[in-house]
Amino acid sequence: MASLVQRLYRIFVPPSQPPKVEDSSNPPIKFGILGAANIAPPALILPAKSHAEVIVYAVAARDQGKAKNFAKKHSIAKVYGGSNGYQQLLDDPEVDAIYNPLPNGLHFEWTMKALLAGKHVLCEKPMADTAEEVKQMFDLAEKKGLVLLEAFHYRFHPAIQRAKAVLDSGELGKIKSIDLKFTAPAGAMKDSDIRFNLALGGGAMMDLGCYSLNCIRYLSSSDPTSVVSAIALPLKSANIQETKIDRAMSTTLALPNDVLASMEVDLSMPWEFFPPKLFKMWVVVKCEGGDVEVQNFVLPTFWHSIKVSNKVGGTTTKRVEKVYKFADAHIDDHSKALDLGEDWWLTYRYQLEAFVDKLKGRTPQTWVTREDSIANMQWIENIYEKAGIGSRPRSNYVLPAQ
Repeated sequence: MASLVQRLYRIFVPPSQPPKVEDSSNPPIKFGILGAANIAPPALILPAKSHAEVIVYAVAARDQGKAKNFAKKHSIAKVYGGSNGYQQLLDDPEVDAIYNPLPNGLHFEWTMKALLAGKHVLCEKPMADTAEEVKQMFDLAEKKGLVLLEAFHYRFHPAIQRAKAVLDSGELGKIKSIDLKFTAPAGAMKDSDIRFNLALGGGAMMDLGCYSLNCIRYLSSSDPTSVVSAIALPLKSANIQETKIDRAMSTTLALPNDVLASMEVDLSMPWEFFPPKLFKMWVVVKCEGGDVEVQNFVLPTFWHSIKVSNKVGGTTTKRVEKVYKFADAHIDDHSKALDLGEDWWLTYRYQLEAFVDKLKGRTPQTWVTREDSIANMQWIENIYEKAGIGSRPRSNYVLPAQ
């Protein structure tokens, strides 16, 4: 508990806030934020405080007042607001990179417009509503020579990388099955939440599910071979008329080598009182010679555990690992020094380190590739198809003739 409190304090009040670099030959990266989103402070603004090469320079919002208040609260120099605010931010020559935390259904349009404006983009996940849109986004980024990253921030933290290193080491033998649950408690989100809006790319599989599917694919080092079953649970509310919105999704995936993966995601899980349980956020990988269980794989900086059960010679040994920085991760890493990170670094801070490294021509410790992002979205679509409710609607935005 003491270490948790200490980490929380350091997240919000970093022990070291290095001065921003002022080298004209290697200037800092100036970010613009599209939308005054609630995720922006933990995902970019807080991490930027401890990064010498990052300045959160501008924010745009449809509501001018909201944009001004957001900028004042977070000490952001430039503000754009109104119906043309997003485009004005993209047209600002001082902005080098865009953070796009807009609703899912707007990711495609505004990421494409950002790329057309010559900006690098860190785009929240899921990157778009369809795999074809994701492909087009990367095609344009590559054509323009720009960096585009889907913000699967948990992948940059040493905790999940340590869990994968245990599985890849062969210590436990081949993977036999994977079981993952990721839920939010009932009442955490109102019926009017964008996650329940089909036009904006809503649904549990799009929200919690994109993480869950990505984690299964990452830990197994494979893509599914088929969707065995997918059952969508609709949101039952008089205020919601969207029959294609999944409040929850239960899925079974077939992976190579006869491995089955089960996945349960729920945006409004009924409360469990005995024992008390507000949410679930864990993955268990069963292998021939033991198991790996990761608790809180998404936000491990707050708390997490990696439980390893090893069945050797008729006996079972158990250990619990907690990994907050790469010095403690025990992984093979030839791209960066193993002292990368601090125990209070959020997953987003590790992600920002990688993104800036990429922009500066350095080799990031890890990366989420084009192929990874396209495949993740394609399998989300496959799950929706199996569930009988179809993919989220494609964007109406059409790329101008080049």
